[in-house]
Amino acid sequence: MIKIIFSDMDGTLLDENGQLPEEFPQVMEELKAYGVLFAPASGRQYYSLLDSFAEYKDEFIFLAENGTLVKQHDKELFSSPMPKKLGLKVLAEGLATTGAYTVLCGKKQAYILKNQSQPEFLEELHKYFTHTEAVDDFAQVDDDIIKVSFFDPKAEADRTIYPHLKKYNGRLQVVLASAYWVDIIGFGINKGIAIQQVQKKLKITPKECAAFGDYMNDAEMMSSVYYSYAMSNAHPKVKELARFEAKSNAEHGVMVAIRELIASGKCGEKKN
Repeated sequence: MIKIIFSDMDGTLLDENGQLPEEFPQVMEELKAYGVLFAPASGRQYYSLLDSFAEYKDEFIFLAENGTLVKQHDKELFSSPMPKKLGLKVLAEGLATTGAYTVLCGKKQAYILKNQSQPEFLEELHKYFTHTEAVDDFAQVDDDIIKVSFFDPKAEADRTIYPHLKKYNGRLQVVLASAYWVDIIGFGINKGIAIQQVQKKLKITPKECAAFGDYMNDAEMMSSVYYSYAMSNAHPKVKELARFEAKSNAEHGVMVAIRELIASGKCGEKKN
């Protein structure tokens, strides 16, 4: 029986306007009645996830920054910082070769450069990072580096950013997170590995887990659970990896699929 459900946020759980489905609170109550945990698994900052799910901060498990930081009850369960020297090197090279807007994602907060504080960037930044600080130089940041992100406002990250930084694959992981963003995290870590760490901590198996995703930073989730769902709006490669397909995020596909899982008895029996 399913004991925990992991879900990506953008393009998956959130609708086309970036909002939670209106039926979300009711579905969460239904899951709670069956003793099933819910776990947002996102490239978003931990504090951004907390803001989105303020009333569930003591109920959910949060897989933030593409799985590099996992917390429950505001306590760290797992993290995977990258070597600081290498992270700073990637930041410097990315700035020099791509000219993209850049974010250093730390455990404490996210950091941007003061000279990149343009409105088009800040508007996008604050969708995913609610705790930020502008600095003159990334080298002055006193924090672990758990992710480095690059943003292209023209939605051509696969052409303008990724080709310049993909050479770091092997030492790190360079992932096209959307048409706008390229994320770089430590080697051997991803949402799938984070799920495996949660499974180990909770002593549950892949057959007791479901996951929903839509883009390439969700790919490893599909092989870490049995009930793997790609959204109908998902990247074709993610669909190839998933066992099942959910309706699109615009159709509230995660909510529909969860209710189907409950109705089919795959979430066990309702608790008294």
